[in-house]
Amino acid sequence: MGSPNEKPLLSLSLDLDNLWTYLKVHGDPGWIEYPSFLEPVVGSALDRLARHQLPATFFVVGRDAELDENKGLFASLGASGHEIGNHSYSHEPWAQCFSGSQSEQEILAAHRAIEIATGQRPRGFRGPGYSLSRSMLEVLSAAGYQYDATTFPTMLGPVARRYYLRVSPGLSDEERQKRSRLFGTLADGRQPLQPYFWQLSKSRLLEIPVTTMPILRVPFHQSYLLYLSKFSKRLSLLYLELALSLCRRLELEPSFLLHPLDFLGGDNVDDLSFFPGMAIPTAEKLLFLDSVLAILKRRFNVVNVGQHAQALLESTASTLSVLDARRLP
Repeated sequence: MGSPNEKPLLSLSLDLDNLWTYLKVHGDPGWIEYPSFLEPVVGSALDRLARHQLPATFFVVGRDAELDENKGLFASLGASGHEIGNHSYSHEPWAQCFSGSQSEQEILAAHRAIEIATGQRPRGFRGPGYSLSRSMLEVLSAAGYQYDATTFPTMLGPVARRYYLRVSPGLSDEERQKRSRLFGTLADGRQPLQPYFWQLSKSRLLEIPVTTMPILRVPFHQSYLLYLSKFSKRLSLLYLELALSLCRRLELEPSFLLHPLDFLGGDNVDDLSFFPGMAIPTAEKLLFLDSVLAILKRRFNVVNVGQHAQALLESTASTLSVLDARRLP
């Protein structure tokens, strides 16, 4: 993948989940009013990326792109030079349970809203809560998408799910059943770390997983690093360096994930105290993010996910493994 002196690629993305999406998963009825924190998140994210001169992919929720009050925000985001991806229409992390027609509605409604709002035609998708199914992949392929970026190869999904259910005592039995596969299963830890193709009924679709630490399969995305930083910032950054060193040693080009709450602390958002890391003030989170982004830039050639996908398709497509999508729900 280039000359020995050339830095390997690392793709950077931000799942643009909104305040209402967090409340929805938590079971708070106030989500239906669609409370938002997009303006400060997008502003802060664009500022940080500009400071470090880094590109990224923003995976946008269609329902937010469709709202009139967000038109100016998404127009500026589309004009910023960053890639815009599809993050479903209604952000339901149990989307792997949808029928084929429901999957089509979720993806295509979001696609239309995002293209109108941002002026960019999405070519990449990430399922909400890492939810993915055969029908979703078939819809993406038929719509001409270049890649999916949903899979999250870790065994810690059930741990995260138990935590969410424990801090969400108001959920009904029906709502708990909906969340029975939230954040994945133990088997997800056996998914490939390297990019690969999904074999579909009539085509193949490139998959770029959210990278977890090689061998151990534990996360190292920014929200997880923030959680570790509560105990020791220095050790959290050393943990990141270890993960990146393993990626370099195994010739794995990582896909690194950001979330809105990496940019906002409890001093800015008082409805999400149940979410890990919200006790960290905003200013402290941003300084820590600066340290992380500086490490990524020093060790890798940072690109957006679409650029990463294009490089894979142009240089290594013939060497990528192929997985049968029938293994999915």
